[in-house]
Amino acid sequence: MKIKKILVSQPEPQNDKSPYSDLSEKNGLKIDFRPFIQVEGVSVKEFRQLRVDILAHTGVIFTSRTAVDNYFRIAEELRIVIPDTMKYFCISEATAFYLQKYIVYRKRKIFYGIGTFTHLMESIKKHKEEKFLVPLSDMHKEEIPKKLEQAKIKFTKAIMYKTVSADLSDLTDVNYDILVFYSPSGIKSLLENFPEFKQNETLIATFGPKTAKAVKDAGLKVNIKAPSKEAPSMTMAIDQFIVDGGKKKK
Repeated sequence: MKIKKILVSQPEPQNDKSPYSDLSEKNGLKIDFRPFIQVEGVSVKEFRQLRVDILAHTGVIFTSRTAVDNYFRIAEELRIVIPDTMKYFCISEATAFYLQKYIVYRKRKIFYGIGTFTHLMESIKKHKEEKFLVPLSDMHKEEIPKKLEQAKIKFTKAIMYKTVSADLSDLTDVNYDILVFYSPSGIKSLLENFPEFKQNETLIATFGPKTAKAVKDAGLKVNIKAPSKEAPSMTMAIDQFIVDGGKKKK
C-alpha cells in the first residue's frame, strides 16, 4: 500500500522544524493536522455543585496554563478576590511566568518545578502546612492526587475544565491512508463524529498503550504502535512502517 496522506489528530506544530515536516519531505507525504478534542471550562453552576471553597485554601497547584486560566476565570465569575497571600506552585517556570496575565508576579509567593510533578512535589512538601487547591481536567493523571495523598498533603481536587470531542463535521469523508492518535479521547471523538466509521484500508497509528487499547476496544485495528525500542517517537514509527513497506518485522 502506497502511503500518501496522513491525518494527525493534534494541532499543527508551530515550528517548521517539526519531525512531521521531515517525515513529509523524506517520504513525499501530505500531512494534515486537526485536533479531535478540545478543552472547555466547566460552568459556574457545575463548579458550585462541587462545593469547593476557593478561599478556604492557602495555596494553588497549577499543572498547566489551562489550569491557570480556568482558576482565575471561575474566581472572576464567582466574584471572588484572590488574596495577595495566596501561594502558587507551578509545574514549570513557563507556567509560573504565565501567572503574570492575572497577578503582579513580583509581589506573590511563587514556586515552580522543572516540568514534572515529581520535581514540583519537593517544593510542596516544604509547605505541608498549606491547604492546597488543585485545578484539574476531568481526564487528569491519577499520579497527581496519588502523590499528594502519599505525602499526606492537605488538598482539594477541583475539576475546572473538561476534555470534549471537537466538531469534525467538515471532515465528512475521513479519507486518509493513516490516522494518528495520541489519546483515547481522540478515538472517542472519531466515533462520536463518525458513528458509521469503517476502518477498511485505513491504517491507525497510536501512541501509548492506553490509546492502543481504546482502538481495540472500539473494534478497530492498530497498525502502527509507538513508542517502542526501535521507534521512540510516532514519526519514527511511521517512517519505519513506510520503509518496511507496511510489513511487520518477524
